Amino acid sequence: MNLRLLFVEDDKNLANSVIHYLELNKMTCDYCGDGKIALNLLKENQYDVIISDVNMPNMDGYTFCSKMRAQGCDTPLIMLTALNDIDDKLTGFESGADDYLTKPFEMKELLARVNSLAKRRSGNLKVLKIDELGLELNIDKHVAFRDNVQLNLPPSSWTILETLVRAYPNAVKKSDIEFAIWGDELPDSNTLKVHIHSLRQNLDKPFDTPILHIINGYGVELRKK
Repeated sequence: MNLRLLFVEDDKNLANSVIHYLELNKMTCDYCGDGKIALNLLKENQYDVIISDVNMPNMDGYTFCSKMRAQGCDTPLIMLTALNDIDDKLTGFESGADDYLTKPFEMKELLARVNSLAKRRSGNLKVLKIDELGLELNIDKHVAFRDNVQLNLPPSSWTILETLVRAYPNAVKKSDIEFAIWGDELPDSNTLKVHIHSLRQNLDKPFDTPILHIINGYGVELRKK
């Protein structure tokens, strides 16, 4: 799966350098300059990792992190700051940060931490389960089951199902599913419909109750009928 990041930083020169480096490493970054805008972006998009500065106008990084956690966002967050006192770091962790990187930093270290946190999103689980839907995904073996019946999923169907399972019980926007499969190189408008149909043939057709549902004008969700 492609990684989508949110970078919150009021230093535009630093932001440009970091975004350029991460994009060279096949990651996509949305960018904004303060916590208030970042909170709005979190309402509109799903991210794998958030990178946030501490000292910013309008809303600092500590407040931003606290508010996003209060809103139920569990996306891993790395705080970037020139403050290296232990009390500052403790404040960051208490506000809900997962990691802390002091400026100046090496780009390679930031990249390594981003990759580590992206894997940690699921708690490094080897298996993802939704018991009430009878779903089980073995991440290492790349196999999926519904009601203990193995599903024969092509790569695109696997990616869609993994994206939906990780977001459950929330729905996933069409644009987020497209990004998970193709990144920024989007196909024509009807291609996703074909892939969702393929997933439905394997996920729903052999069973009595459908669990894959289209939300017109928005996206897709997993739920009981």
